Amino acid sequence: MEENNNQEVIQYIVAKIGHEQYGVNIQHVHNIERMLRITRVPKAPYYIKGVVNLRGDIIPVMSLRLKFRLDPDEYTNDTRIIIVKIDGNPMGFIVDEVKEVINLTEDNIEKIAKDSSDEKNIYVQGVGKIGKELVTLLNIDGLINTND
Repeated sequence: MEENNNQEVIQYIVAKIGHEQYGVNIQHVHNIERMLRITRVPKAPYYIKGVVNLRGDIIPVMSLRLKFRLDPDEYTNDTRIIIVKIDGNPMGFIVDEVKEVINLTEDNIEKIAKDSSDEKNIYVQGVGKIGKELVTLLNIDGLINTND
């Protein structure tokens, strides 16, 4: 699929959390699972719901709603766990719904001005534009490797 100016096309999986749409770079996505039974882990950070056993792998699961200081998760038939891998380490993200895969080029992505005082900027790498809709593009590395 060629875009004009031979720009690289980056694919993102679009997930809904509340009324907002978030994009996860498909390169990091290992798989997408229906809601699994989560085993709580003592003394885990507030946004870590616990771990799941996925085909023999024990994977920590994070609530993006809690990480972003939104209302707690309400599990429905649409709730999914997006399993990502960074540096070979898997992590699950609970999202309200997985919508679609989109293709973006650099022309469709607005970079976010980095304001070190706003912790959300660690989690966001930009905003994708699809027609009139905006998708917040997540920085998976920042989400996983922040200590809060």
